[in-house]
Amino acid sequence: MKNLFAVAVLAATISGAGAAGAMPLAPLGAADTAGVIQVAQGCGPGWARGPYGRCRPIYGPRPVYRAPIYRAPVVVAPRRICPPGTFWRAGRCWR
Repeated sequence: MKNLFAVAVLAATISGAGAAGAMPLAPLGAADTAGVIQVAQGCGPGWARGPYGRCRPIYGPRPVYRAPIYRAPVVVAPRRICPPGTFWRAGRCWR
């Protein structure tokens, strides 16, 4: 009885495997692109995805604009003239 059941399961498996077609195979070299519209990665014509996933124009590199470097203006104070024997420090003449 065990052998008869094993043979029946084997026969059902072999016969069922040929009929199962979850995904039919396409013949090699058959490129059916008639129903496919090419899109530039979802960005539209003239644009493509950049390295970080954002849309950027396809044409050539763009110049890099850098922020100007701010430098404080150089202020030259007028020279203070103190009487002989004194010197200028902390905003006044000292002895």
